[in-house]
Amino acid sequence: MRTVQRGPWLGFAGQLAVLAALDAGVGLGRAGWFAGVCCGLLTTGLLGLGLARRGAGALGPADRVTLVRGTLVGGVAAMTADSITGTVAPELVWNLVGITAVALALDWVDGQVARRTRTASELGARFDMEVDALLILVLSAYVADSVGPWVLLIGAARYLRLLACVPLAWMRAEAPPRHWGKVVAAIQGIVLTVVAADVLPAQASAAVLAGALGLLAESFGREVWWLWRHRHRLEATRAVPASPERVTASQDAGGFAA
Repeated sequence: MRTVQRGPWLGFAGQLAVLAALDAGVGLGRAGWFAGVCCGLLTTGLLGLGLARRGAGALGPADRVTLVRGTLVGGVAAMTADSITGTVAPELVWNLVGITAVALALDWVDGQVARRTRTASELGARFDMEVDALLILVLSAYVADSVGPWVLLIGAARYLRLLACVPLAWMRAEAPPRHWGKVVAAIQGIVLTVVAADVLPAQASAAVLAGALGLLAESFGREVWWLWRHRHRLEATRAVPASPERVTASQDAGGFAA
């Protein structure tokens, strides 16, 4: 157990280091520290649980990159919490945009590392997906404070799908990975980051966000439609494990959209 938990707890130490650096650079309030520490503890707990359940002794190379992304997302969450509860300083905005840009770039890196080292795993793919989803949710909350609460639909999409899995068993299956889904997922992060940078007029920001939400709805709608059409076959084959190629594709998807 000590070996299993080493990686996640090193990640939590990294989260505290990121928060301390932000505190020194832009200053973090109580809300920021609370949000950042909660993200770190959530990541540590869930990742440690996932490793224990799968009997893994350590994080793989790609998982370490994803863990770094997770600590950066915790920093974005901390700044978002402070921005919602207080005044947004220019330094905070550009730090948030810069850290988000690095996190988005590393999203491509961890997929490449998984492929090149042939260490892709189901846990790594799920970890990657959840970090992406949390980043999109946090960015949506940050942007919604100035654009409007409807933007939260972008960040909530992944979690609404998880809620739908409770009453609808056929929604728990996975549709085949599609390149278009990867593109849509990347668009969400890029659009939210651009809008967060406050470089667009208000109307243009609302327009590009609405377009991103429309693409996300189309992607999710296509996935749900495919699952509905194949629900009977999926129920019969749900116990069959995913192939290595499918897992690799999932980890390289870089997003939460279908």
